[in-house]
Amino acid sequence: MIPAPFDYHRPDTVEAAVKLMADLGDSARVIAGGHSLIPLMKMRMTDIAHLVDLQKIGALKGIAIDGDTVTIGAMTTQQELIGNAALAGAAPIIREAALQIADPQVRYVGTIGGNVANGDPGNDMPGLMQCLDATYHLQGPDGAREIKARDFYEAAYFTARADDEILTAISFQAPAGGQAYVKQKRKTGDYATAAASVIIAKSDGNCSAASIAMTNLSDTPVWCEAAGQALAGSPLGEADVENAVRAMLAVINPQDDNKGPAEFKRHTAAVILRRAIERAASRA
Repeated sequence: MIPAPFDYHRPDTVEAAVKLMADLGDSARVIAGGHSLIPLMKMRMTDIAHLVDLQKIGALKGIAIDGDTVTIGAMTTQQELIGNAALAGAAPIIREAALQIADPQVRYVGTIGGNVANGDPGNDMPGLMQCLDATYHLQGPDGAREIKARDFYEAAYFTARADDEILTAISFQAPAGGQAYVKQKRKTGDYATAAASVIIAKSDGNCSAASIAMTNLSDTPVWCEAAGQALAGSPLGEADVENAVRAMLAVINPQDDNKGPAEFKRHTAAVILRRAIERAASRA
């Protein structure tokens, strides 16, 4: 199908993009890689009169590591995440997740900012960013502000980002310990039926800290503090892992859809989470 007519804007600075969004109001949307927005436009499921393309804004691209602080520009592509050796050393879980997103054609264009900003519960990066306790950096007409990934998602496709704000970067502290991203999907390129992000730190053979999040099992990503606490201080035995799985199953809320019934998804979530915990523990 063909989108309805729209005006196209290509600013070269964040300030210019923010001004455009403020001037154009509700009729404008920013576009990053376009994999979520363009299909909606082609199916005429959204009414957009102005498209503000962020591709020309160099300040929104790149990966910087300063000590243990990692900062990723919102327009950094999934392929750039995969190919950055310094990032792979600081947070290998990001590369592991990015390699499981869609296919190479999508990864060369799709951006981390687009993946986390639109609130799609099926996207891979939002849950991972909650697992990392990442901070999102936003710029709007009233200036810059920061918000934690764990506070950003309100409902499916609804986030704490105002319509006239632009996500500029994501930052987090490089995690210590073993990391794993495990995803089950029906076919290559598909959204997850269930996916788990797990980070485990060890001390004297026991788990000293754990962070666990899951994807596409509720209308927002699910970071479960209780699941991590179930592992903390434990030797990561079978009973400890099952305690963490039960804690996560208590807070997810999968729905019947074309990926399967809710009970199948709950079973899949448990299997995937066990695998992710075991993999992260073996790497810690």
